[in-house]
Amino acid sequence: MKRFISFNPKLKDRARELRKNSTEAESKIWKDFLRSFPLPVYRQKPIDNFIVDFYVPKIKLVIEIDGETHFEDNAIEYDRQRTAILEGYGLKVLRFTNKEVYENFESFCEVIMECVIPPHPPLEAKEQRGRRPLC
Repeated sequence: MKRFISFNPKLKDRARELRKNSTEAESKIWKDFLRSFPLPVYRQKPIDNFIVDFYVPKIKLVIEIDGETHFEDNAIEYDRQRTAILEGYGLKVLRFTNKEVYENFESFCEVIMECVIPPHPPLEAKEQRGRRPLC
């Protein structure tokens, strides 16, 4: 595992541009949930040679929102490699589709909140039976 998260300064302007032109799903997540998140969240944060959609440094969490282009053959492999590199920094990478954001927004929020405040163990045993913890 790499100790320090590298940053490519050449991506700074592109990240700023992406923040100004967020996708609808990213805007919804930011406005309706992450803007008031209990921990600082960065949007379109350069990490290594990538720009991640959302980054919560305190808990080393990367949140990626995948639109339609992420399901093309080349993109699937690229995302897999990208996730492996980010995990090499000790980051937890959670990927969601635009559809999951729109159709299951509450569940999306619950999954992210579990990374901050894990469920109480007795409840987890009862309600989470068979479900692997995400964080």
